[in-house]
Amino acid sequence: MAKRSAGLVTIVCYKAFVASLLMVTSIALLLALKNHQYLEEFSDNYVLEGKSSIINWLVEKILNYNRKTLVFSGTASGIYAIVTAIEAIGLWYEKRWAHILVLILVGISIPPEIYELIRGLSPIKLIVLIVNLGVFWYLLKNFPKHKHS
Repeated sequence: MAKRSAGLVTIVCYKAFVASLLMVTSIALLLALKNHQYLEEFSDNYVLEGKSSIINWLVEKILNYNRKTLVFSGTASGIYAIVTAIEAIGLWYEKRWAHILVLILVGISIPPEIYELIRGLSPIKLIVLIVNLGVFWYLLKNFPKHKHS
């Protein structure tokens, strides 16, 4: 296998990182669903100075979601984590379908990201948009040529 470009390795690492974050999010949401009653008790009894406000804020956010929202969010982020991991693996092995899949999914996400920036500018939103534009541009510029047998 040919040596991979630094750009491709960077994109694969980024996709692997995103897949990991999505999977952790999925697991946390689904565990929150399973342990909803325990979280309520935990929020009432947790009294560690300095951190109780952070923990209470997080637990309150989770408790304010209804069960259907937790199931949907946990399942959707798990599915998206799997798709993102498949993208990373496909890109690592330089598969044409992976380039197409990433181009489609990143291309679809750019208009909502721009809309979110218009609604309210934040450093995270701007970084995500810039990274996704960079990934899209790089993969479009370096799209694998069709090999004739």
